[in-house]
Amino acid sequence: MTGFERAELDEMVRRWVLENERCEQAGDWKPLAEMYTEDATYGWNYGPTQEFMSVGRAEIRDIALGQEMLGLEGWTYPYQEFVVDERSGNVIGLWKQVSERTRADGSHYSPQGIGGSWFRYGGDYQWSWQRDFFDFGNVSALFLEMITDNALSDGMHKRIERSTSKTPLPGWYRIGESPVALW
Repeated sequence: MTGFERAELDEMVRRWVLENERCEQAGDWKPLAEMYTEDATYGWNYGPTQEFMSVGRAEIRDIALGQEMLGLEGWTYPYQEFVVDERSGNVIGLWKQVSERTRADGSHYSPQGIGGSWFRYGGDYQWSWQRDFFDFGNVSALFLEMITDNALSDGMHKRIERSTSKTPLPGWYRIGESPVALW
């Protein structure tokens, strides 16, 4: 699909930001799944050997917004800026990742740099495609700092244990082996 009305895309972004804020407050991102088409795909890279991919609204809800967000309760992802291309329906949203936990100096734990989401609009106020990007090195360094400072929540400890176990997690693939190309 190409050639969307700018007002429609701007309204999609507005709805997306509001629903994200609501889900952050609730600590449950699963309701965001309704903002994707039934056949949408959502993925990201997890470093040099792993990538994540969910295919279809149900997997997005259960795995990307469920499993992958467990332990991130109390984190927010405030959007800093959006770039919208109404010709293609592509939207880039740039965000920060901020923990409710604070350092001894009062600053919130937050990775250096900025993350982002690249969306493809599918019409009817739904995304058909999303790819996230973030600096895995900075995120890893932040989590190591939080471990050292004993600043991780119980949920985050469980998240780290889950992701470092030998048991393969749904949606996790070796680079290039996911059911849908990451890029």
